[in-house]
Amino acid sequence: MPQLSQIGEIYASQLFWLAIVFALIYFGIGKAMVPKIERTIDDRTARISGDIAAAEAARATAQASETEYQTGLDSARSQAFKAVTEAKARATANAETQVKAGDAEINDRIAAATSRIDGARQQAMTDIETSTVDAVQDIVAKLSGVAVDRAAIEKQVKVELAHG
Repeated sequence: MPQLSQIGEIYASQLFWLAIVFALIYFGIGKAMVPKIERTIDDRTARISGDIAAAEAARATAQASETEYQTGLDSARSQAFKAVTEAKARATANAETQVKAGDAEINDRIAAATSRIDGARQQAMTDIETSTVDAVQDIVAKLSGVAVDRAAIEKQVKVELAHG
C-alpha cells in the first residue's frame, strides 16, 4: 500500500505543521480573543457592581423616604387626634353650657308656672269660699228664714275647708 509507505517521509512534516497550526490557534485565541472576552467580563462585572450600588443607594433613599413618610403620617395622626379631642371638649363644653341654660330657662318657666298655679289656686279657693259662703247664707236664709252673720259663716267655711 502506497499510503502506508509514505508515512515515514511525511510524518515529521505533518507534525511540524500540526504544531504550527496549534501554535497559531493558541496564540490567536489566547492573545487576541481571551483579553477581549476578559475585558467584556470585567466591564459587565463593573456595570453590575455599579447597578447594585445604585440599587442599594436607591433602596436606602426609598427607606429614608418611607421613614420620613411614616413619621409625617404619625405626626398628622397625632395632630388630627389632638384636634378631634379639642373639638370634642369644645362641643361638650358648649353642650353643657346650652343644657345649663336650658335647665335655667326651664326652672324659670317652672317657677313662673308654679307661681301662676298657686295664684290660680288661691283665687279658686277664694272664689270657692266666697261661693260657699254665699250658698250657705242663701240656704240658711231660705230654709230657716233667719239671716246669719256673714263673718260667722266665713269663719265656719274656712274651718271646714281647712279640714278637708
